Amino acid sequence: MAKITYIEHNGTEHVIDVKPGLTVMEGARDNGVPGIEADCGGACACSTCHVYIAPEWVEKLPAKDAMEEDMLDFAYQPDPATSRLTCQIKVTDALDGLVVRMPERQI
Repeated sequence: MAKITYIEHNGTEHVIDVKPGLTVMEGARDNGVPGIEADCGGACACSTCHVYIAPEWVEKLPAKDAMEEDMLDFAYQPDPATSRLTCQIKVTDALDGLVVRMPERQI
């Protein structure tokens, strides 16, 4: 299991054990973490699972593909350096300790 910290825009933290093989979005959705809506269910067809990755984790994640880059254009206040779609981040044991922050709202 990877322990992932989801931080709501208001600062409320949710520390969740997420099973490897799931996505960071599925970990939030399955545990009722508010702020990640996941309207498309993980198909990378919306931007409602947008988060900001903690800076120390940015380089540890796989690079964004072209489809994720395109969808981030529709996210609320995306940051080129730290914005990611959680549906595109597959959980592995190497992500133990990952910290993500939710934006003020999802579009």
